[in-house]
Amino acid sequence: MTAWKIFGVSALALAGWMAAVPAHAGDIECKMNFRLSGWSVFYQTAEGSGTVHCSNGQSMGVHIRVKGGGITFGKNQIDDGVGKFSGITSISEIKGHYADAGVHAGASKSAGARVMTKGNVSLALSGTGKGWDLGVAFGAFIIE
Repeated sequence: MTAWKIFGVSALALAGWMAAVPAHAGDIECKMNFRLSGWSVFYQTAEGSGTVHCSNGQSMGVHIRVKGGGITFGKNQIDDGVGKFSGITSISEIKGHYADAGVHAGASKSAGARVMTKGNVSLALSGTGKGWDLGVAFGAFIIE
């Protein structure tokens, strides 16, 4: 099995595990639908927007930014992104900087999954899109 397949299987397994972790008392379920597009040439940047809906009836429009760097090249767009938050008790806890690191490779149409954290809050992302990319990047996934 190639390193890319191992990474993909590991990311999907981790995303599935995060979805199966039982919620703590007082936690609410929140889901974000989003669009994101960007580019990278050593420096990685992307911007987008989305809407968060929570199980307690709260909802909020958000602006998303990705900033980072590494050995990375490409251009991509995610049209049907979904984020699932865990470990929150209020929608206000979703805003902030999430630690992000990953290995990526793709061409044309692609799908992917990623899990990141901000303190006790976890965010599992998945989505489909188009573009091409290759590399290793570290940075921040920022929700405003």
